Amino acid sequence: MINVGVLGATGAVGQRFVQLLADHPWFNLTTLTASGRSAGRRYADVVEWRLDAPFPDSFGDLVVAPTDPKALRDCDLVFSALPAEIAGDVEMACAAAGLGVCTNASSHRMDQNVPLVVPEVNPDHLGLIDLQRDRGDGGFIVTNPNCSTIIFTLALAPIAPFGLSDVRVATMQAVSGAGFAGVPAMAIYDNVIPFIGGEEEKMETETLKIMGTFDGASVTPAPLRVSASCHRVPVIDGHTMAIWADVTTPVDDVLAAYRSWTPPISGLPTQPDPVIRLFDQPNRPQPRLDRMHGRGMTVSVGRIRPGLRLIALGHNTIRGAAGASILNAELIVKNKYL
Repeated sequence: MINVGVLGATGAVGQRFVQLLADHPWFNLTTLTASGRSAGRRYADVVEWRLDAPFPDSFGDLVVAPTDPKALRDCDLVFSALPAEIAGDVEMACAAAGLGVCTNASSHRMDQNVPLVVPEVNPDHLGLIDLQRDRGDGGFIVTNPNCSTIIFTLALAPIAPFGLSDVRVATMQAVSGAGFAGVPAMAIYDNVIPFIGGEEEKMETETLKIMGTFDGASVTPAPLRVSASCHRVPVIDGHTMAIWADVTTPVDDVLAAYRSWTPPISGLPTQPDPVIRLFDQPNRPQPRLDRMHGRGMTVSVGRIRPGLRLIALGHNTIRGAAGASILNAELIVKNKYL
C-alpha cells in the first residue's frame, strides 16, 4: 500500500477525495490537512460533510494536520484540493520535499514541465515527470484539467482520428462546480448565468495541451481551435455540454467509432467500464439520470447528428475533479513513477 494524504480535506473536493479513497486497493490515506483553525482537531469534528455518500467513519479520528510538507513525512503522494490562490506555492514545496503531488488546482496546469493528464487521452504525457525529477529532489506535480475540459476531451477522443481543427462547445455547468457557497441561491434559482470566470479560457487552452504531442522533451499544442461558452445552471452535480466539431465523416461511421473505441490504458481501479457510454435515445444523456454511471467516472455521449453535433455529460466533482486526480495517481503507480 502507498501512503497518501489529502491537502484541503475539509472542502467540497477534499471531501470527495476522502470518500473515494476509503477502501482504495492501492492507497492508504494516512494524513488530512486543512487550515490552521482546523489543524490539531479530529476530522469528524471539523468537517461539515455535505456529500450524498456516507461519511467514512474510518477517517473520523484522524487528527487534521497543518498544510505543510513537514506534516506529510509519512506520505509518498498527496492529493491537492487546495484553492488555486494558495495551491501553487504549497504544491511546489511538497514536490521539493520529494513528494508526488496529484492536484485538482489550476495553478500548474500550463507549466511547461508539468503534465496535464486525462489517462484515457494522453497517458504518455506523464513522461514530463522525468524532466521535473532532473531537479534532483525526486518529487513531482501532475495536474488534472478543469472539470469541463476533462469531459470535453474524453468526448472528443474517439473522433480525434477523423481530424479536428475547429471545435465549439457550450457548457451547462452544475452549481457544485463553484463549491458549496459559490453561487447564492437567489442568483441561480429560476435562472441561467451565462458567465463563469476563467472557465472558457481554461477549456480553450487546456484542451490544446492535453491533445498535443509529447516528444520526450516538451508538449506541442494540438493544431486545434476551441471556442467555448460556459454557463451555470440550477443542477446540483453533472456538467452537460453541446459540442460542434468540424468532422464531415458520416454519422454512422462516427457512431461506430464511439462503439469500438478502446482507451489506451486499462486495469486501473478507478477507471470505469465503459469509459464512454453512448446513448441512442434522443433525450439522453441527462445529469440526474446519467451522472453516476461508472461510479461517477463514466462520460456519457448522445444526440450525435450531422454537423457534427453531440451532447456530452460527466460528473464534475468525481470524473471532473477528485476522481480524475486519483486515476492519474493510479496511472503514476502503474508506470512505476512511485
